[in-house]
Amino acid sequence: MDSSVLTYHFNHFRTTANSFLSQYEPLALILVPIFTLFVANVVRSFFEVFRDKGVKATLLGFFMNFIKLIPGVKSYIDAEKQKVVDKLQSDGKSKRDGWTTELPSTGLGTSVLEKMKEEKKNDAVWQGKCSGTVYIGGSESSEHFYVINEACSMFAHTNPLHLDVFQSVVRFEAEVVAMTAALLGSKEKASGGQICGNMTSGGTESILLAVKSSRDYMKSKKGITKPEMIIPESGHSAYDKAAQYFNIKLWRVPVNKDFQADVKAIRRYINKNTILIVGSSPGFPHGIIDPIEELGQLASSFGICFHVDLCLGGFVLPFARELGYDIPPYDFSVKGVTSISVDVHKYGLAPKGTSIVLYRNHEIRKNQFVAVTEWSGGLYVSPTIAGSRPGSLIAGAWAAMMSLGKEGYLEHTKAVMEGSKRLQKGVEEIPELFIIGRPDMTIIAFGSKVLDIFEVNDIMSSKGWHLNALQRPNSIHICVTLQHVPIVDDFIRDLKESVETVKQNPGPISGGLAPIYGAAGKMPDRGTVQELLVDYMDGTC
Repeated sequence: MDSSVLTYHFNHFRTTANSFLSQYEPLALILVPIFTLFVANVVRSFFEVFRDKGVKATLLGFFMNFIKLIPGVKSYIDAEKQKVVDKLQSDGKSKRDGWTTELPSTGLGTSVLEKMKEEKKNDAVWQGKCSGTVYIGGSESSEHFYVINEACSMFAHTNPLHLDVFQSVVRFEAEVVAMTAALLGSKEKASGGQICGNMTSGGTESILLAVKSSRDYMKSKKGITKPEMIIPESGHSAYDKAAQYFNIKLWRVPVNKDFQADVKAIRRYINKNTILIVGSSPGFPHGIIDPIEELGQLASSFGICFHVDLCLGGFVLPFARELGYDIPPYDFSVKGVTSISVDVHKYGLAPKGTSIVLYRNHEIRKNQFVAVTEWSGGLYVSPTIAGSRPGSLIAGAWAAMMSLGKEGYLEHTKAVMEGSKRLQKGVEEIPELFIIGRPDMTIIAFGSKVLDIFEVNDIMSSKGWHLNALQRPNSIHICVTLQHVPIVDDFIRDLKESVETVKQNPGPISGGLAPIYGAAGKMPDRGTVQELLVDYMDGTC
């Protein structure tokens, strides 16, 4: 086709088009495309909300926003929400009366220690009655507490950010990481022999760093700029925090009938933007280990990252397996696992604020670091979210691991595993209660089909127990530590009495949290529940 024919067709099209458009006003010709683009953008945004939140949540959100436009409705909802917040904060507000708000004109000197001892008397009695919280056995005057306290005190002034100055804590960190990695498969041929990592301030920071590193690693490997990650419903809330911090779309997938990660369901959510899937060993709510091998195979087949949350299990499962317990694969010996988080301050019996994030190789871990070259203060590089870090906690973790050794951890693991089985058996013998799933480790979650389990929790609280309230399904759990081993029978006795009390006198006790948990569980609009939690937290200081 020569140019003259093309010119003829073009001129014919132009003439026809101009003739057709001449019947419309010029302003309409300008506004219609703009309006069309606006409508298309609204429709696209609407469908994106549907995609992100699901049909039910989206329609419910639109409905709630609509009825709040009705005069008086929003103010009524806000007033009712404030009543719940005030109830949650009531004790805290009275306790804050008389708190110091300015520096004392004259310093207290060493007498400040006496004041601190007095304040400490106001803390709850945690010995044996708190779910998790304190994992070391005995009192604060026992040998292990003493070792940790002395180690922390000795290195209270140190900061591993200054590699050339505090070489001792730099070595301690490297050795804590290496010893932990050895427990989690670094010596196995399948691990690849490059396991590396860093100490962090806790499980949340370990998870945040693993997510951030996975995001950046997958961007460099696959060019993913709209990252998404998939976790089971039982996955820790730290992943929600990571998703918000690092602008990652988070998909929470319901667990299967055994309360494990549903591998088939997770597979359905994987797409071209998926950077990471997650499994837990065990999950915080119910103490159940996810199918790590199957998840690893899934991650490998799609070439995506796979993080295993071992924050609770990292210092139990290796020793439980050696003791003969049936523990499925969970560490770097599983193909596909790219990162692991593990808390030393839980069953590692180290001081609070010590966790570890591990990676399969240095190529992945390098995405964790932040290096700055254009700062007038000089060249800067930091491995974790914190810049300066307390060398005292690193030293305390090293002291804990070195003082206990393998024999110590085996002894403690045997005690908490046996204590957990005794406690589980005791709960199973209470006919009004049922165990959630089949616990693999030291967390026992239980609910009831005939009683309000949150009322039972309130009665237990009145007896001095501090347990964790759960949802989906409504239940409570206890994370068994060395503190509980000597008083398992006390717990079962108090639980039986609490169940009987609720059975004979159903209805929330004065000052209890059962109505709040119950209301939150029944609220279909989770946005209102989120607002309630944020308002409560915002008023705590």
